[in-house]
Amino acid sequence: MPTMRAMLLDAPHTPLHLVELPIPTPGAGQVLLKVHACGVCHTDLHILDGELDKPKLPLVLGHQIVGSVAGLGAGAARFQVNDRVGVPWLGATDGTCRYCRRGQENLCEVPTFIGYNVDGGFAEYTLADERFCFPLPAAYSDLEVAPLLCAGLIGYRTYRMAGENVETLGIYGFGAAAHIIAQLAKFEGKRVYAFTRPGDTAAQEFAIAKGADWAGDSTQTPPEKLDAALIFAPVGALVVAALQATHKGGGVVCGGIHMSDIPSFPYSLLWEERVIRSVANLTRKDGEDFLKLAPQVPVRTDVKIFPLEQAGLALEQLRRGDFTGAAVLEVNRK
Repeated sequence: MPTMRAMLLDAPHTPLHLVELPIPTPGAGQVLLKVHACGVCHTDLHILDGELDKPKLPLVLGHQIVGSVAGLGAGAARFQVNDRVGVPWLGATDGTCRYCRRGQENLCEVPTFIGYNVDGGFAEYTLADERFCFPLPAAYSDLEVAPLLCAGLIGYRTYRMAGENVETLGIYGFGAAAHIIAQLAKFEGKRVYAFTRPGDTAAQEFAIAKGADWAGDSTQTPPEKLDAALIFAPVGALVVAALQATHKGGGVVCGGIHMSDIPSFPYSLLWEERVIRSVANLTRKDGEDFLKLAPQVPVRTDVKIFPLEQAGLALEQLRRGDFTGAAVLEVNRK
């Protein structure tokens, strides 16, 4: 039986390790993908750390997958062999629950998440439901486009949740998602204020390079009040800081899948019609809209490249904030 290299997680709090696994066979409606690149995400860290506590185990992480179609399951006809496609976090839905019927498939009662419920892209091959794959813009290389498939898509949904009447936008946590969305916000005429970990001058300089009008640490007050704030760092205390910095009627949108507890705060910070909301997953329409828009900006991703066998190192460097932009595994070169 043909095999592939994969980085396997046996249990939370244990290191990923390189193994040989059988190349999977696509089922009905599935495509087999030869993985060229896979982004490394904070969600992978949350799974590794046991903060998302119901993964399939053992598990191949990775949900920002760029690959070429290597095989087709029964009835799969949307793509042809060798087509380049992208696979995001949301891998399938039941299509019948109350949320799917209302066009809210991101809230599906029985979802499938790539690199969580099923094996993902930290491997040379993976399977995907063809209905939840995206054709990718030709303007981007495999390594450049991988971060758009989660950092970009979840960032885009978070940004859109902030509403239409936003002139001043705060972004808390300037990593993979923020460096993409800052470019979009500037393209749409917003004034962007970036907040980083205290003392992280490299991230602040990176934010300015990506178009931010001001960058400081999360304990500072921005030059003017914010119409909206996006929080990409998994730190609950930032919700309070963002409320303090926000205009009347402003919104604080939490873009992560996991966050530490939000401290108590006086009602006066929420009063005057301020809003706190979260973002869950994505819809296929988010993906279609964003992947059409990104080349128009054009969004440029800054990536740090790791080979497949260094997936664990990439995660640890992401945890420590050792680099700016996004980490991407280069798996199979074309």
